[in-house]
Amino acid sequence: MRESLRRLASDDGTSMVMRRSNSGRVRVELLNGEHITVDVDRKANGADLLDKVCDNLDIVDKDFFGLLHAQRGDPRVWVDLKRRLSKTFRNEPWDVRLAVKFYHPEPSELQDDVTRYQLSLAVRRDLIEGRLTCSQITYALLASYVLQAELGDRAGPVSASALSACRAAPLCALGDTQRDNIEQLYAKHKGQTPAEAELNYLENAKRLPLYGAELHGAQDSEHVDIQIAVSASGIAVLRDGVIMNKFPWPKILKISYNKRIYTLRLRSSEFDEFETQVSFHLPSSRASKALWRCSVEHHMFFRRERATAVARVARLPRLGSRRLACRATLRQLRARRA
Repeated sequence: MRESLRRLASDDGTSMVMRRSNSGRVRVELLNGEHITVDVDRKANGADLLDKVCDNLDIVDKDFFGLLHAQRGDPRVWVDLKRRLSKTFRNEPWDVRLAVKFYHPEPSELQDDVTRYQLSLAVRRDLIEGRLTCSQITYALLASYVLQAELGDRAGPVSASALSACRAAPLCALGDTQRDNIEQLYAKHKGQTPAEAELNYLENAKRLPLYGAELHGAQDSEHVDIQIAVSASGIAVLRDGVIMNKFPWPKILKISYNKRIYTLRLRSSEFDEFETQVSFHLPSSRASKALWRCSVEHHMFFRRERATAVARVARLPRLGSRRLACRATLRQLRARRA
């Protein structure tokens, strides 16, 4: 599988090119860091481009994935799947990054090896880029599974270059003692196939508190800098990298935003007689809307029976809020596999 992916992404450093008349050229960075270039019709929307990229990588479960692009200094803006690409981008080539948007909470349920491999690459990238952190021993365990998946049974000492080439762990976590720990754990995985090692990698990664979380910078009611993490389980609030509060999806009644204020309306608990509201300050109205959209899409994907349009609020401008990039829900995907 990996060889086919590498052949697909290697054509003198640029990759496979699909040509059409009246088309726009898109440069796509894959999860393994390689690039491909595809041509799409200028009238195509984001979903058409995502489908084309997934088809070329033999990804079956496309609805877990999305495309990122840079906008106004923010490198992690999701491409609107329902918007025409020519309205999203201007100068060619259009640059996007393939990414996992919805992380499966139970990777063992993924039946497609390619999808599972791409998910493991996404977790590796999250660790390398610092969005996901863990203890040193967990870094070592995860890195040992990466080496087993990429290199097979251990044949000798593990070099720093091999660890870097496999994107096994961030450089800050690769001291001499850590490499010894990785080698010892790597030796215990002898006999595991790449698919088995990848599944073991994901089974350990899914237990991390910020697995699959989308992070947004904000401030609390006292104007203290925090991060808001949106994931399959709900919404969490972090301060200095530590989770201070969690709001599981069943506890959240409503998610809204107004200009720079993002608000959660919470269900009453056994200790609260009434519903409560929690509000956060975002850097801009654009950031507030992005967080609202991310929250609604994650709730829809992981909690709803099917993807539905979001109703417009009376007397308020539409602002494109109905164009949610969630084409199917996890329940629908599970039903297809049943």
